[in-house]
Amino acid sequence: MKIAVLVFPGSNCEHDVYHVLKHQLQVQVDYVWHQESDLSSYDGVVLPGGYSYGDYLRSGAMAGRSPVLSAVRRRAEEGAPILGICNGFQILCESGLLPGALMRNAGLRFLGHPVAMRVERTDTPFTALYEKGQRVTMPVANFDGNYFAGAADLERLEGEGQVIFRYLENPNGSVNDIAGIVNARRNVLGLMPHPERVCDDLVGGTDGLKVFQAMAGHLVGA
Repeated sequence: MKIAVLVFPGSNCEHDVYHVLKHQLQVQVDYVWHQESDLSSYDGVVLPGGYSYGDYLRSGAMAGRSPVLSAVRRRAEEGAPILGICNGFQILCESGLLPGALMRNAGLRFLGHPVAMRVERTDTPFTALYEKGQRVTMPVANFDGNYFAGAADLERLEGEGQVIFRYLENPNGSVNDIAGIVNARRNVLGLMPHPERVCDDLVGGTDGLKVFQAMAGHLVGA
């Protein structure tokens, strides 16, 4: 089992993800630069948080057109688990791998604090170790974390159970309190709060660890 952690100009959370996968879960993991075009040797992919290209055009817009996204799309179509965190979520939306868009927070302020969420579904490669309805706390760190989707996309997301995490106290104005969604196949997850920042009691808790444990366990059993 081997997982790719993508790196874009401006990424700043790749080291956190790498640490959790390699040093806490003993998973083989590589940093993969955004100009790579082949991910066929990797069983899963993580798009970490940060500010790819400085968010100068629009959060995730430039990264969503990087060469590596074509490879991410191929692996997603083949069923590999793809996890996008914060800026990674924005990139997945900008590249069309997930519906909707991430807009400026409702208060037009950067937010950086723990938020409470509810686990809505456990039938994904990322949430299988949680309990449905479980309350978890993870930190947000974003300016553009306000999730929006049009009426048709929103109806499909809700109707087909693609909303995976929901805010209990909405920090940024996201429609329907949405904090994380999956694609129809359920193997691509976009999550705005940062699970990698709560994977050890030494840094404030372990509520996010099961995201990575479930992803690794899914690959072992695949």
